[in-house]
Amino acid sequence: MGSTSPAPASLPPDFQWGFATASYQIEGAVNEDGRGKSIWDTFCHLKPTRTKGANGDVACDHYHRYEEDFDLLTKYGAKAYRFSISWSRIIPDGGRGDDVNEQGIAFYNRLIDSLLSRGIVPWVTLYHWDLPQTLHDRYGGWLNVEESQLDFERYARICYERFGDRVKNWITLNEPWIVSIFGYSTGGNAPGRSSVNPQSSEGNSATEPWIVGKALILSHARAVALYNKEFRSIQNGRIGISLNGDFFEPWDAQDERDREAAERRMEFHIGWFANPVCLAQDYPKCMREQLGDRLPKFTDSEFTLLREANMDFYGMNYYTSQFARHRDESPSINDYLGNLEELQENKEGVSVGEPSGVHWLRSTPKLFRKHLTRVYRKYGKPIYVTENGCPCPGEEKMTVTEAVNDTYRVRYFEDHIEAVALARSEDGSDIKGYFAWSLMDNLEWSDGYGVRFGATFTNYDTLERTPKQSALLLKGMFEKYTEPRKYL
Repeated sequence: MGSTSPAPASLPPDFQWGFATASYQIEGAVNEDGRGKSIWDTFCHLKPTRTKGANGDVACDHYHRYEEDFDLLTKYGAKAYRFSISWSRIIPDGGRGDDVNEQGIAFYNRLIDSLLSRGIVPWVTLYHWDLPQTLHDRYGGWLNVEESQLDFERYARICYERFGDRVKNWITLNEPWIVSIFGYSTGGNAPGRSSVNPQSSEGNSATEPWIVGKALILSHARAVALYNKEFRSIQNGRIGISLNGDFFEPWDAQDERDREAAERRMEFHIGWFANPVCLAQDYPKCMREQLGDRLPKFTDSEFTLLREANMDFYGMNYYTSQFARHRDESPSINDYLGNLEELQENKEGVSVGEPSGVHWLRSTPKLFRKHLTRVYRKYGKPIYVTENGCPCPGEEKMTVTEAVNDTYRVRYFEDHIEAVALARSEDGSDIKGYFAWSLMDNLEWSDGYGVRFGATFTNYDTLERTPKQSALLLKGMFEKYTEPRKYL
């Protein structure tokens, strides 16, 4: 009589998986039912265009088609769905003294109830980049650390009060690194402030991203502390944040300076936010050393707030990895990388991974596993992968018939889901969920409607949705790792 061993890689039966989206990228209906303007509405209509002529005025028209989109979630077998709330639909002018828009509340109530009626768990992101334009005009938005955190706290309160009886999974902010760097250093995203981008007329790339970073950290902390103090015991939910960040390997594995550069890059990318929000600690030492007084300090009372903002999980947005090569020269005043070069090939010319349909993303599942384990061991929070996905090579030029046969994306999902299972089973990392980016092709921010990350094909002329193979196969990928093991 013998026995069969369980497969080395597995996921728990209650593992949450599904798809993710963001309000401005899919909703459209920007002028309907009392919604106020966001900084992305303004940015997408700048002339000359900074978004390849694209805007979110209609987007995927999810505002009117959400039932059709949720039917897709059911078809795909998704257990959960992550979406973001548009702050300016809830409070059109954004501020703590401004009126609440009941029509916006009603829309998100319909979304939440529709998901629950299908047995799909809602995951709500409070902020996915679309700051109310009025707050930017009124006091500089995230550049005003004191005002912005108080307004965000009030917005969070409204959401907890109105949706928290049914929403049990909250994400405060999506990718504050992108908000800070692309919005206020490179100027490639809204509000487009930069002193190094010739298209930008305002901004200071040497100082503003670090101010914005602090505003976002304290806004997150206020929202979590509020939930912990007033809502957790009644609503029994959980709350976290979604941080992006690549994993970095040294360009020359034998060079200690490159090994240090790789770690320093991840500290500048992830530690900037994870140290304060996960550990209630100061920014990484390497950031203090390079940035000096340009990196705002936390006061004693702010550290107290960070300690009160104990969150439940780390949301990880992961797409790719890179190599880091040290620089011998002193860093530029506008440097935000940590004084190094980011490269996709190492010293031997070996690529970090298979190229995708966008220049910055290569498929790197083995390094994803390393990334998961590094983050779990360093920050000690259970991990939900809140975004992971890719565009296929050449997909932006494909017909629907060609695009639905998305073999690159199928392979990417298979390999990255296996990495999650291995990180759990063999590395001991506590990973509880996975959200594929994205449910459907949508407005890819400043890249417009060219790059397609969706597991569903969107025809932008007719707005017809067509499932791609990857969406239909995801359920089976997860079942492979979650099915009970049999012993003989």
